Amino acid sequence: MVIWSIVRRKVVNGGNGNSSASSIVGQSWKSTRATASQPRYYGALAKETSLVARGSQMLNSVGLPSYLASHLSSKAMRVTVPCLQTFNTGIRLFSSDNGGSVDALVPFMGESITDGTLATFLKKPGDRVEADEPIAQIETDKVTIDVASPIAGTIEKFVAKEGDTVEPGFKIAVISKSSGPATQVEESEKKPEETKPEEIEDKPKPVAEAPASPKVETSPPKEKPRAPPPPPPTSSGPSPRDPQLPPKDRERRVPMTRLRKRVATRLKDSQNTFALLTTFNEVDMTNLMKLRSEYKDAFLEKHGVKLGLMSGFIKGAISALQNQPVVNAVIDGEDIIYRDYVDISIAVGTPKGLVVPVLRNVEEMNFAEIEKEINKLAKKATAGTISIDEMAGGTFTISNGGVYGSLLSTPIINPPQSAILGMHSIVNRPMVVGGEVLSRPMMFIALTYDHRLIDGREAVLFLRRIKDVVEDPRRLLLDI
Repeated sequence: MVIWSIVRRKVVNGGNGNSSASSIVGQSWKSTRATASQPRYYGALAKETSLVARGSQMLNSVGLPSYLASHLSSKAMRVTVPCLQTFNTGIRLFSSDNGGSVDALVPFMGESITDGTLATFLKKPGDRVEADEPIAQIETDKVTIDVASPIAGTIEKFVAKEGDTVEPGFKIAVISKSSGPATQVEESEKKPEETKPEEIEDKPKPVAEAPASPKVETSPPKEKPRAPPPPPPTSSGPSPRDPQLPPKDRERRVPMTRLRKRVATRLKDSQNTFALLTTFNEVDMTNLMKLRSEYKDAFLEKHGVKLGLMSGFIKGAISALQNQPVVNAVIDGEDIIYRDYVDISIAVGTPKGLVVPVLRNVEEMNFAEIEKEINKLAKKATAGTISIDEMAGGTFTISNGGVYGSLLSTPIINPPQSAILGMHSIVNRPMVVGGEVLSRPMMFIALTYDHRLIDGREAVLFLRRIKDVVEDPRRLLLDI
């Protein structure tokens, strides 16, 4: 500022007798004072600062009289003068960004998912979060996805609300690196903007206050006297013709989740598209349960996982699919696609809905690998951390309703597959074995299939193969 005072005093007083220089600088001073506070100078802060620094060095080394004599007629002086006016102002405007803030965006949700519903916020404005810590959950048609904080800091505000439909890259929150003065300045600056929507909402209210009510009230009084009075009731109590509806306060209306809507749509599409037909059989579980009882401890000690019944049915389904490859196929337009691999989907019920993780290339797995993969995917599905890739695809589905006590059911095909196997609860029933009536643990199994592609013969033989393998697991070793 001292340098500028000297320059101004020399120029205004006509130092060195240079009247043209005085007029040039005088014009520059007037135009500069008129425009120094315009925002267009702020973007050139770095450039102007370098010019000021460079001009100050020249003044100190060359001297003010010689510097004015050689540079007053150039444009450099006109550029340097506004720099002195905007330097301090630019620093003040950008000081509120020293703390820094970063937007929390919706992540990529998968190739087949274009949007989701903001289900819930896990944090509140003002809460401290760490980097990669979940702050919100987005519910899609298939899975629930977490929105993580990009940095460690404080949640400044949420720019979306629960129930909004969001897409990948949508901003839902602003995370501040610090909760110091910078955040307070931003909040104070936003108060006038936040009051604008309230003012806008208050304006239309007077429009609908008085004009509508007199017009509506004028016509009914004229018609009421003309109507005859209702006849007196002949008996006490409500008329038998009037329906007895439950009171509204005993009902609750809850919006469907994205996952539930997706499941409902897919199952209804399955009914509308496929020619659904279900065939049944029953399985004696004696030998498979005996096998598990004898080797469960050794199996757990060696493989670190419990031996269950599901792996036995999956092995039986693999053998049946290889014997009847049409059950593993699918209709695509006017073609049939036969698949030489087996990816079995396992239906898992969760509190949020039904999910179907996939065991890939299961024909190459042994009992231990199957049990480990089932446990891993089931835990992820229950915790809501399963990914979309782990549920994509699948050539055949197994649904075990027996864990909930289901005795018999007709499962619905999971599109775009062509069949689904339904397992049920094990119940001791009297069975004829070797001419004697014995109590046996029995299970009903059901196969629902697309009759457009699979005939009844293939469906029955498919279930028969599963029955044979489960009742005598030694067939798997001998491949018979």
